[in-house]
Amino acid sequence: MHIKEISIKEFEAFVEDSPLRNHYQTFNYALLMAECGYDYDLIGYVDNENRLHAASLILIKKINFYTKYGYAPKGFIIDYFNKPLLKKFSQDLIRYYSKKNLVFIKINPEIAIAEIDLKTKTKKYNDNQEIKDILIDLGYVKLKDNLYFESMIPKYNGIINLKKFDFQNLSKNTRNRIKRCENKGLKFELADRSGIDILYDFIKKKRDKDSLYYKHYYNIFSKSNSIDLFLVSIDTQEYLLNAKEAYEKESVVNTKLIDKLMNNQKEKTLNIKMNSDQKLLCYKTDVLEATNKNNVSDKIYIAGALVVKYKNRINIVISGYDTKYRRFNPNYYLHYQILKYYQKYYDYADLNGLTGDFTKNNPYYGLNEFKLGFKPQIYEFIGEFDLMIHYRRYQSLLKKGTLAKIFNKTDIKK
Repeated sequence: MHIKEISIKEFEAFVEDSPLRNHYQTFNYALLMAECGYDYDLIGYVDNENRLHAASLILIKKINFYTKYGYAPKGFIIDYFNKPLLKKFSQDLIRYYSKKNLVFIKINPEIAIAEIDLKTKTKKYNDNQEIKDILIDLGYVKLKDNLYFESMIPKYNGIINLKKFDFQNLSKNTRNRIKRCENKGLKFELADRSGIDILYDFIKKKRDKDSLYYKHYYNIFSKSNSIDLFLVSIDTQEYLLNAKEAYEKESVVNTKLIDKLMNNQKEKTLNIKMNSDQKLLCYKTDVLEATNKNNVSDKIYIAGALVVKYKNRINIVISGYDTKYRRFNPNYYLHYQILKYYQKYYDYADLNGLTGDFTKNNPYYGLNEFKLGFKPQIYEFIGEFDLMIHYRRYQSLLKKGTLAKIFNKTDIKK
């Protein structure tokens, strides 16, 4: 068998037929990364009868004037349990890319090695752990495991089974926040490319990417109808009507409680009255805010998300919201509406990244709790490996700290 460049059609057909298929291993993603300064190869591993046994998108970027590195996003499309095949493929990769001045090829296969219990946060490991040993035995360098987002693609992820997704199964906190959203006049809409600039205002501090990157993302994937852009706005008129109605209802309740307290000074009644007072104050604040916003505009955008569709799965590539409207819980509303939107036509939703630290000391504790509130299945993936092509150059780059500088940059992210 030998490695050769294959056609887009051959590549896409092979990937689509694999259980490891994902939108990172597509020609669309190759085109996107080409806009970010990468070259790319679509390679296949073929036998004498030209039958494919493995394939991969290999992104290529310069390290310096003389050397380059390769990256197979989410790993090669190959049977990792077939050690003889993986060994021969790896050896032939080294020979093939040594001629192209690549120092190494980085992989991060989408292979789950453990599922994490939502309640206890304990890990239940599976047979896929053997693949880690196979890769190391074949000379792949296992990179340091991480708890946070230090790697190219998150090592921990939340996956939701859309066919079993149900509002009542969400955490109580998540359900309450979504319910409150409905009284704030929030609206969910499918937007077109022009909405990228609106979305970018909510996500520009999250990654080292400009708005042009997301426009390329949308343009490239929209040609195959495999990307959607969603926005959340406040309907200020509806918000005002809801706020007034809530205030008026609570005023009636509050007046009755005042009458009741005149004849009954029990602590329970007093606590109910104090709770009603607090609600009234909140509703009054809402009325004032809604009135001001309604005088300025009939619609205010406060959140958005970019979603890639690939086969039976959706991937929430990135989402964000205007922190000025944090109390509106727009991210909860946005994600809930996205999951409902795709539930009928897709099987799984990828929430795109959690951390492996489930303690309250975690700097990303809020992000974890937000995603865990949707009750996903949590998986730990196998992590990153480097296949060394030129050992001495690789070691030299490590010692000089060159690789640390390169991969501390956010030029490829989830």
